[in-house]
Amino acid sequence: MEILSNPNAWVALLTLTFLEIILGIDNIVFLSIVSGKLKEEDQPKARRIGLLLAMAFRIVLLFGITWVMSLKESFFDFDWSFVSGGISGQSVIVFGGGLFLLYKSVSEIHHKLEGEEEATSGKASNSLTAAIIQIALLNIVFSFDSILTAVGLVSSAEPPAGFGPAGALEIMIGAIVISIIIMLIFAGPVSKFVNEHPTIQILGLSFLILIGVMLLAEGSHLANIKFFGDTEVHSIPKGYLYFAIFFSLFVEFLNLRMKKKSSKPVQLRNNKIADEKLADNDLIN
Repeated sequence: MEILSNPNAWVALLTLTFLEIILGIDNIVFLSIVSGKLKEEDQPKARRIGLLLAMAFRIVLLFGITWVMSLKESFFDFDWSFVSGGISGQSVIVFGGGLFLLYKSVSEIHHKLEGEEEATSGKASNSLTAAIIQIALLNIVFSFDSILTAVGLVSSAEPPAGFGPAGALEIMIGAIVISIIIMLIFAGPVSKFVNEHPTIQILGLSFLILIGVMLLAEGSHLANIKFFGDTEVHSIPKGYLYFAIFFSLFVEFLNLRMKKKSSKPVQLRNNKIADEKLADNDLIN
């Protein structure tokens, strides 16, 4: 009850909920593309399972936050002539997730450009288990990234901020649950829109490539990778990345609206020509 009466707690909850939704956009895009290959009746199930797995992973990681933070400690240090660093558990998970996301995104773009999806559509209907495994693997990475960001955001949530470490944990769990509920509501319409527009699919896959590169840079930064002694690998600020994503989506929405408007006169003209031909045929008869 003390948390509910604390304005700082409400601000933190709203901020974290918004952050979780923003960080979940890449998850929804991946879910849309993976579930789009399944049978129509299996697609909602895959989306629900994927988002519920994301919620479960994040809550479990929050309760094991001490273990998560302990993964910062490097277990293998190296200092070669041109590169040095210390590999930690966090860096391996984030870097491996980036590699998986890059592989999956590039392979999906290749399949779409080569037209291989139609040839494999008969097999895709039986891949619900494989889709869920892919979703689970990537959810682990997204959950780590989300939790590390959330912990960094509320790391100052100590007294005298008003709600302390235990309250911060409750706020983060609340933000995760609220954001997942919101994403469950909108996942269906978003997936339908993505799968009905091939250009949005390619754009979404391009976003996943960007996010994969961001995860590679983040993993290298967590491992303190340095080249030639002093050239350190820095993480890519998420704000820049998501601004580029939203700007690209805005431009694509404008293109879709222009195409829709330009197609109306053509359709009207075709209908008029068809009506004239039908009238001519009636006169001949």
